[in-house]
Amino acid sequence: MTPIAPLITSFMREHMPQQRGYSPHSCETYAYSFRLLFDFAAQRLHTRPSLLQLEQLDADMVVAFLNHIEHDRGNGPATRNLRLAAIKSFMRYVELRHPGALEQIAQINAIPSKRHDQKLIRHLTMDEVRAVLDAPDATTRLGLRDRAMLHLCFAGGLRVSELTGLTQANVTLQPRPSILVFGKGRRERSLPLWKETARDLRAWLAVRGKPPATELFVNAQGMAMTRAGFEYILEKHAKAAAARCPTLIGRTLSPHLLRHSCAVLMLQATRDIRKVALWLGHADIRTTEVYLRMDPSEKLEAVEAVLPPSLRRGRFKAPDALIASLMADVRTVPT
Repeated sequence: MTPIAPLITSFMREHMPQQRGYSPHSCETYAYSFRLLFDFAAQRLHTRPSLLQLEQLDADMVVAFLNHIEHDRGNGPATRNLRLAAIKSFMRYVELRHPGALEQIAQINAIPSKRHDQKLIRHLTMDEVRAVLDAPDATTRLGLRDRAMLHLCFAGGLRVSELTGLTQANVTLQPRPSILVFGKGRRERSLPLWKETARDLRAWLAVRGKPPATELFVNAQGMAMTRAGFEYILEKHAKAAAARCPTLIGRTLSPHLLRHSCAVLMLQATRDIRKVALWLGHADIRTTEVYLRMDPSEKLEAVEAVLPPSLRRGRFKAPDALIASLMADVRTVPT
């Protein structure tokens, strides 16, 4: 039996960050996937996670875990595929160090990703976005922070990790307001800011003080804002905004929903999917094409640009036999 603890430790501490150069966000995502896996396997085998053996994580255990996160945790197929990808990546690392487990690893690698429906992405209208941005109380310090944080997330189309990881040093307000974003895939991009967004940032920086954290947005304790903290703030202000905007009642707002709303706004303003991809920091423009499917104005322009074929019109003339048959049916109907 091969203990799995030393393998996962070397994979997370050496292989991913040092040998492969994975970003801290990717390492955090992988670590969360393995935490769920080991917690499920330990409960299923009635043992502790630190005592799990490699041979116990076979294909049947992995399939049971994937069914668990779908049915018990309520995750979608996309999340299921993400967890499976993390497990396969770890198994590729293990197969070079334990050749005796090649058959077991091959069975795990043979587990297919799950296909799922490609639904249209939901987004907020400008009135809904305005209601959310106006929800924080701009007369308080935390209200100024929340307003600036929500405004920047929407205007920049930022991911949560990009927003919470943004440092004060990467914000330029003179002569032209802009931010330097360290995005997914270790790609940097510079984004100009609207005057309204820059005004909200100046208001926050004026009351931010000098907390120990270097990040732009901090919590009440002066530490860096976390993903969970921002999600809580968005949910709180979304409930307040629903009182003034009825279309928000009953809707669950996520940080990525603000990113989608920014993308739709950019597409409608520029009519250029390439500019939207650059703004969002997409490595492949095919990722951005999903917004073409959700914007009806793009399809309407296509319909109006194409001349329909001119067809010869005619009028239907019923033959005498059909008229006689209908008249006979009318006479037979009892009155």
